[in-house]
Amino acid sequence: MSCCGPSRRTFLSAVGWAASTALAAPGSVRAQPNPLLVTDLEVVTVTDRSVILTWTTVAPDPSGRLLPVDTDAQVRLGPADSPLAPGTVYAEDERTPFHYAEIDGLEPGRPYRFEAWSNGARAAPALSLTTLTPGSPESTGEFTTLMPPPGRQLRTIALANDVHYGEQISGLVVDSLPPGFQQEPGLPPYPEVMLAALLDDLRRPDRGAVALLIAGDLTAEARPEESRAVRAHLDSWGKQGRDYFAVRGNHDRPHIGSEYQGCLPAPADHYDCWAEQFDPRQQLIAHEVGGLRLLGLDTSELDGSGGSIVRPQFDRLGELLRTDPDRPTLVFGHHPVTAESGLTNTAGPGFVLNRSDSLELQTLYERAPGVFLQHSGHTHRNRRTRPDTGCAVEFLEVAAVKEYPGGYSLLRLYEGGYMINFYKTRTAAACRWSATTRGEYFGLLPDYTLGTFADRNHVVLRDFSGLS
Repeated sequence: MSCCGPSRRTFLSAVGWAASTALAAPGSVRAQPNPLLVTDLEVVTVTDRSVILTWTTVAPDPSGRLLPVDTDAQVRLGPADSPLAPGTVYAEDERTPFHYAEIDGLEPGRPYRFEAWSNGARAAPALSLTTLTPGSPESTGEFTTLMPPPGRQLRTIALANDVHYGEQISGLVVDSLPPGFQQEPGLPPYPEVMLAALLDDLRRPDRGAVALLIAGDLTAEARPEESRAVRAHLDSWGKQGRDYFAVRGNHDRPHIGSEYQGCLPAPADHYDCWAEQFDPRQQLIAHEVGGLRLLGLDTSELDGSGGSIVRPQFDRLGELLRTDPDRPTLVFGHHPVTAESGLTNTAGPGFVLNRSDSLELQTLYERAPGVFLQHSGHTHRNRRTRPDTGCAVEFLEVAAVKEYPGGYSLLRLYEGGYMINFYKTRTAAACRWSATTRGEYFGLLPDYTLGTFADRNHVVLRDFSGLS
């Protein structure tokens, strides 16, 4: 069962709605005689100097199913204050149904007009509240590049979560409903495709990440083979504790059953296969990168999907924060923290960190002004939420690696603050799977997981001049 789709009530109220708009799973087909639809336009990423647009080209078959159609791609773009029409800045002749266009060389803090085209037709936003909201870039045809924080750029850190390595069906809520999404026959399992795409992205110079923080749910159910395989993939990219840092999610918790019994014993007849590859249960991890402190929390419980922190882990965290309260500190853990997150995620308050632990954690942050951001996963969405106390911390949830929108966030640190941007992964296989899983929950998934433009792309001013 998928960990974090809509609640049972939301699901039952949505049955039958938008089912006809879901993208069919089979591979792309040659252009049909039916009208081509150039759709699902999203302005995913806007930095100080770049923009990334994605869209899909489909056509209905005789039964009305929408099938992917290979087409070319073009982006026209120009300053919004120019009297000239936007000019062509991107053209891709290699034909695909799943378009990913990245345009660099823009000016910081400047508004731009844009259009995306395929086969002579202009791309339109999906029928989604996220992209059709008045004022959204997709609805206005305009965006404004971010203004970076002052000072020199220090480093870039990638934030990711929810790989679910070993999962076979994506998008289940109640038993086998709604119909889940599976990988096409003959293709690698989708968690492998999406993890490989993440690691491929982060190797490229245009992303420039020096470290990867993975906030839980690396595996589907922490089976021995899942834990070993995901560790091997990560080790092929970098070194644990230097290049990448991982904490446990609820799917990575100890389990019961014969297939786990060869792993480390855990309480109540459970066995902990994840710990054999990573860290013991409910253990804080602490590292430093150029003066930046990284603290990883294990918020998983022995059973269930909710989150908690045991007393020894709290004591260790409090000790570190009291010893050096002003050190710039980034915390990451699987479960979101705030009351707002509990009230706005589809599974409710029981799905996030329990209330007493949440308030204790935020009280610690009030006394440690160096803590500036907590990165969480679990909800599979992009969202910022407000703290419940006076702590000056950004609580950020990042969408899942494993399914639409399929990606990660980059935290770019400057002497005068930081910039957050969400990126979809961009290999051909990842673009195909992300487009396919837009149809999860009868097409409702984008409204929940993509997040607002500001959730995905924003700047926070803060003094990091002491970092190297």
